[in-house]
Amino acid sequence: MLPSAKRPTVAVVGGGLAGLAAACSLADAGYPVRLLERRPYVGGRASSYEHPGTGEVVDNCQHILLGCCTNLIALYRQLGVEDRIGWFDRITFLEPGGRSSVLQPGALPAPFHASLAFLCASALSMADKLAIARAMPAFLRGVPPDSQENFAEWLRRHGQTRRAIDRFWNPVLVSALNDDLDRVSVHYAGMVFRMAFLQSAQGGAMGIPQIPLSQLYGYALNYITERGGMVSLRTGVDRVARDASTGGWQLFAGDQTVKSDAVVFALPFEAMQKLLPGLPDDAAKDRFAASLRRFEHSPITGIHLWFDRAVTNLPHAVLLDTTIQWMYNKTLLQPETRRTGDGFYLELVVSASRSLVAKSRQEVIDLALAELAQFFPTVRGAQLLKAAVVKEVRATFSVTPGLEAFRPRPVTGWQGIYLAGDWTATGWPSTMEGAVRSGFLAAEAISAAAGERRQFLQPDLPSQGLMRLFG
Repeated sequence: MLPSAKRPTVAVVGGGLAGLAAACSLADAGYPVRLLERRPYVGGRASSYEHPGTGEVVDNCQHILLGCCTNLIALYRQLGVEDRIGWFDRITFLEPGGRSSVLQPGALPAPFHASLAFLCASALSMADKLAIARAMPAFLRGVPPDSQENFAEWLRRHGQTRRAIDRFWNPVLVSALNDDLDRVSVHYAGMVFRMAFLQSAQGGAMGIPQIPLSQLYGYALNYITERGGMVSLRTGVDRVARDASTGGWQLFAGDQTVKSDAVVFALPFEAMQKLLPGLPDDAAKDRFAASLRRFEHSPITGIHLWFDRAVTNLPHAVLLDTTIQWMYNKTLLQPETRRTGDGFYLELVVSASRSLVAKSRQEVIDLALAELAQFFPTVRGAQLLKAAVVKEVRATFSVTPGLEAFRPRPVTGWQGIYLAGDWTATGWPSTMEGAVRSGFLAAEAISAAAGERRQFLQPDLPSQGLMRLFG
């Protein structure tokens, strides 16, 4: 183990999950760390704030995790907040009119653990179920490699019915990948499906934070400072330059200049594009700039509604055949969120919400109320006390076919510069798990450069039951 005096100083730029994972890991390992975040709170795109129009604390969008998110769960354990996640093994699919189908694990071993519930699902006909069953073996032995084929094409090639696509594949994968199936890589669609539905019952369990996201990830700030690190909020880095006197780097944040031996840029890809001018002009910069141009955004919209009475006792549900895709009962899921104590609080989520971006706030609310009443008739007689619409236009990057070859690794072409972020080469799509993995990978790269070779990345959840025969 290196003495502390010989470990490089590390500046982590960005207080999202990628930056927090890198900073916490390095601080825990004894590296002098300074975290720089432009906003007054951490969490990045997984954050919360007091909404000015309602006086309530809202998450910028509902974020969930699955049991297969081993690195995110490890970060929660590291921060001591693992008990602030509520876990569910039942997913309720609602049809307009209110008829429900429930997917949940049973007594059979994986990959058949949910087969009985699947066979009983009234939302799908027998023809739909047979079509889905025919497609499943494609993911038993592994995940297809990335190619130019999108998942909508793959589904057509594998004989999926219209309703199987609309009521099974689409609700699951559009929500998980935040993009339309004709824009999604077969590789990542297959990965999500295999981990959530086939590999194990534990892998498909759904975790929902019980406290606001910025509060949840705020625990990381004390974790870093208690281990000798520094945290600078409201400190946005505008420019980077090589420090000729030390061989390290200078970060310019307003009127501040931060010097560091190594830098982890844990920023979205569009933010990295703005910092490109300060990096050395060489072939590495040209390749990196070309890769950045390959990335695109996909939006997500959260619709927050407060009623004067309870409209459902379900904690969450998938809503079929409508623009709205998920309902989360925040009164049950996050009771500590309440500031005013007024009303019964639901959050509705629309992933890949391009159709809503141009709509006005009132148009989105009117659409949400009309669609919600199709599932919960009590809405028609309830009074809407207040509402908020949060559009995250740059919510995630799109896992388009062929993108995998352009996702950069944590080690760059410049000594002392490292990358993190869910868009980098994590092996995962745009998720909280992918972001944390990227932070751990960047921390491992820094420790390897220092001659320590520490391991922070957690192993994947192992296959269970009969899935162990397939690896």
